[in-house]
Amino acid sequence: MNAVTSPIRLQLVMVLTTMIAFVLMLMVNEWLFSTLEFARGINWIYLPAGMRLLCTLLFAEAGAVGLLLVSWLVCFFYFFPDDVSRSFMGGILAAAAPYLAYRIAQQAFGLRTSLSNLSSKRLFALIVFYSVASPVLHHIWFAIHGETDDFVRSFCIMFIGDLNGTVIVVYAMKMILSCFPSSTRAK
Repeated sequence: MNAVTSPIRLQLVMVLTTMIAFVLMLMVNEWLFSTLEFARGINWIYLPAGMRLLCTLLFAEAGAVGLLLVSWLVCFFYFFPDDVSRSFMGGILAAAAPYLAYRIAQQAFGLRTSLSNLSSKRLFALIVFYSVASPVLHHIWFAIHGETDDFVRSFCIMFIGDLNGTVIVVYAMKMILSCFPSSTRAK
């Protein structure tokens, strides 16, 4: 019984960690960069985008599930409480984009679960791919839904915001982790 519940508990912890980390990053983003908002949910610097990719890289499917759940909560209760379809699809797209980037990195780079073969060059390529994938998915839905006002400008700002936020979050975490001795340096 313990062997079965332990992996389930670990998955739940990863889902909850993702949800908490995302909400905290959203709060930090609102505090620091609320004046840089172009439209609701589209910012020139969007730190939660970085947290989405980071949690997906670290927790894979559990991260994607956590992102889906927290994105629905944030969309339904904060960003778009009066727009059920936008909130529903927004949550799905917010979780799908980093998971798609993660899966493509697995195929293209042979990405290991440990991320040990994710070089700086590959990491930056992954960040750029994700920063394009998220606005592409969102803007395809916007076009289908008939929301085409400032379409190109909105796409570009969302790309720039996701890229800026992801670079800041991922490289900040990389810098923080570099301060700790790795197992190879400890030997």
